[in-house]
Amino acid sequence: MSSPSHVAETPITDRNELVATLASGEKPKAQWRIGTEHEKFGFRLDDLRPPTFDGDRGIEALLNGLTRFGWDPVQEDGRTIALLRDNASVTLEPAGQLELSGAAVDTIHQTCVETGTHLNEVAQVAGELQLGFLGMGFQPKWTRDEMPWMPKGRYKIMREYMPKVGTLGLDMMTRTCTVQVNLDYATEADMVKKFRVSLALQPIATALFADSPFTEGKPNGYQSYRSHIWTDTDNDRTGMLDFVFEDGFGYERYVDYLLDVPMYFSYRDGKYHDASGQSFRDFMVGKLPVLPGQLPTLRDWSDHMTTAFPEVRLKKYLEMRGADAGPWSRLCALPAFWVGLLYDDAALDAAWDLVRDFSLVERNVLRDGVPRHGLKLPFRNGTVLDLSREALKIAVAGLKRRAARNADGQDESKFLEVLQEIVDSGLTPADRKLALFHGEWGGNIDPVFKEFAY
Repeated sequence: MSSPSHVAETPITDRNELVATLASGEKPKAQWRIGTEHEKFGFRLDDLRPPTFDGDRGIEALLNGLTRFGWDPVQEDGRTIALLRDNASVTLEPAGQLELSGAAVDTIHQTCVETGTHLNEVAQVAGELQLGFLGMGFQPKWTRDEMPWMPKGRYKIMREYMPKVGTLGLDMMTRTCTVQVNLDYATEADMVKKFRVSLALQPIATALFADSPFTEGKPNGYQSYRSHIWTDTDNDRTGMLDFVFEDGFGYERYVDYLLDVPMYFSYRDGKYHDASGQSFRDFMVGKLPVLPGQLPTLRDWSDHMTTAFPEVRLKKYLEMRGADAGPWSRLCALPAFWVGLLYDDAALDAAWDLVRDFSLVERNVLRDGVPRHGLKLPFRNGTVLDLSREALKIAVAGLKRRAARNADGQDESKFLEVLQEIVDSGLTPADRKLALFHGEWGGNIDPVFKEFAY
């Protein structure tokens, strides 16, 4: 989740300005970039509990320790709550999950170096504090009540609002971690095609990256419990966005969707004003109850865009939001998968051919069924594993045609080898952890923190 936007304080007086904001994201292909984000759970090495914000071994101490590597601290009410460096940021999710929002880079090779550098820096500081970090989609051991809360104003507002609109929103905030990639588009038509392809194939990414089969130390019956949680978080701002596949979809239709998403807050004068459940449309005419007579700014709009949580999200780029977090190799594989599908014209055409005749019902069957069944979910005359195999083949070919090579002459398709192994075996990361749990771990979840820590 984002920190306050740094967009200018320009008042908004017309809906067309909101449409223009999305259109301003258009870039020629030569300027397309890759921005990867990932979250991870911190834990204390002695008792495996998540660290609090305060204290000698707390999250703030970790953030301050990271400043030795050239990160600049960001403060809220005098406390360090984020870091900035070279167009990247380190931020906190509500329960202290640590997020790297990487810089916009040219290749997956650069993404993987950036991610590896960050994990090494975190490991150095965390080791001194006797902390570790784990990449999974859902907190495998601790209850919701045992998770700490970070002192960020927007999280207080969300914490109070979530139980009014769903039963699992607080779990989403405190017990989930994801990896996502942000990708560019050239024109409105290009955005629409990429949006439709990535939305239809998002359940495939969910299945391939499924790694959240435990809740409070026991199997929960899901491959990706993180993905299931979004089905009962807040239906006003989540889901598959069926209207994306309707004729005439474009920037204007997405703006109308966002205008109908209830607000959380407005950030003014260094303070979060609670606007939960209120209407951005009312804000546009100076009738927001919490700020009567005031008009929204472009920063308000930028912040509001971050409070919609569909499977694919449009800002000035497209965000792929369907995958569980995982180890370093899969943090590199997620952007590779989507770049391979969306950044090569032939691959994008092939991916569209794969999904173009999916019905609305079929798209939602995939979305609703994959969290529990993963690659084994039946689909048409086969399974999601068959779909995954085809999608991965298209992505590999797309990366080979991109031919972005490292110093050793390797193209980006090497980052998909970890997914190829999953497809070849038919076993997801969740399957492998469940086998360990029922086998050598003897029904004890604690070994996951040692064997799968960064």
